[in-house]
Amino acid sequence: MTSDIHLFNDGNLLLQLETAPFTLGCYTLRFYSDGGKPVNRVTDTLSEFYLYPSGGTLRDSTFNILFYDSRFDTYRGFQPPHLKRQQG
Repeated sequence: MTSDIHLFNDGNLLLQLETAPFTLGCYTLRFYSDGGKPVNRVTDTLSEFYLYPSGGTLRDSTFNILFYDSRFDTYRGFQPPHLKRQQG
């Protein structure tokens, strides 16, 4: 059984960051959603969300803040993958 990278959880967020486009200061991620919020279950809707590592915020398609997590905040020590790709 394979895991679905579009189920919303920390592990899948980190997996998507490895290949997600980084543009204008944010990563574009895709998760299953319900009512515009990312969910950890399969739904009929895949939505785009935006992670801003210079603040650790995940935003929805209209850029409303959905959550803050210091683990994804560069000011708290998070090392975003795009910086690692630039160094390589």
